[in-house]
Amino acid sequence: MNKQILDIYTDYLICQNKYATATGLSELLYGDISHDKITRFLNSDDYNSKQLWQYVKPIVKKHASESGVLILDDSIEEKPYTDENEVNCYHFSHAKGDVVKGINILSCLVRYNDISFPIGYEVIRKPTQYCDLETNRVKRRSEVNKNELFRSLLSQACHNQVSFDHILADNWFGSKDNMEYIHQDIKKHFIIGVKANRNISFSEFGQYKALKSQVLEKDTLYRVWLKGLSFPVMLIKKVFTNDDGSEGVLYLASNDYTSTADQLYNVYQKRWRIEEYHKSIKQNASLAKSPTKKVRSQCNHIFSSLISYCKLEFLKIKSGLNHFALKYKLILRANQITMKELQNMKVQYA
Repeated sequence: MNKQILDIYTDYLICQNKYATATGLSELLYGDISHDKITRFLNSDDYNSKQLWQYVKPIVKKHASESGVLILDDSIEEKPYTDENEVNCYHFSHAKGDVVKGINILSCLVRYNDISFPIGYEVIRKPTQYCDLETNRVKRRSEVNKNELFRSLLSQACHNQVSFDHILADNWFGSKDNMEYIHQDIKKHFIIGVKANRNISFSEFGQYKALKSQVLEKDTLYRVWLKGLSFPVMLIKKVFTNDDGSEGVLYLASNDYTSTADQLYNVYQKRWRIEEYHKSIKQNASLAKSPTKKVRSQCNHIFSSLISYCKLEFLKIKSGLNHFALKYKLILRANQITMKELQNMKVQYA
């Protein structure tokens, strides 16, 4: 890894506001580093979770606590106008309820109090092409599904001895295999959303019915059995009001048998930090602003954006300013310098 170029490129991703290009960075540095050197950096090696962990390990270990949480979720960076390949292809977007073209990234974030860092990630790849008999169209599929990658990231975190107490995820990752892996294999607590159509019973050998058909009090803790799961879970029903005034229901399942309903929900609330993370890497770390076209350069740009996020988090710890406030401060300073230069030009060419 060329650490010097990585440091310069990741600083550039924070500073610039348009497209992050090798030529743009070279011009910003007055040609001291050629655009070819930056292009080679993006196309030379394959950077991944291993290098990301090496980068964040010292700060994560410094702030580690047993009350930490691991948060896992995926996000799609839409790239509708970029050529299709095994990473930039069609994925189902749960946010839009439809298929979109882009790059799908599964991230694992560790959070201690107000500090959070990505400690692992996977770019979803779909290298296998096949013909869909119903539509007669060529489609792509993954060789490893997202839930397998979910468990792989958890295994990676445990191998790296990351300190945490709970694993948090939404209902897309609430599968039987994921819950059993967390409970039996790595022996950690989870708080995971479950879908309303999951079958539950109030006793191990009782009758199973769809969760949505059960009469449950909100904010109350129930000990239930999910169909197919070999151990009971604690279930909470949360009712909330959506932005449009409609009523929404959230079901949470946990293998933490000692906490109250309020305690479990308060811990689960920490999961929303990953939504802020997704927003920050797109808007403050230039994830969405790269014209890269090849798989390797696209993946290395993603890696660099995550490093840029970490740099912003370092600055947040020191300054007390959030990522958006830090970015605004940089933009304001740049505009002040631009304004001053414009005044000088007007005097020079008057």
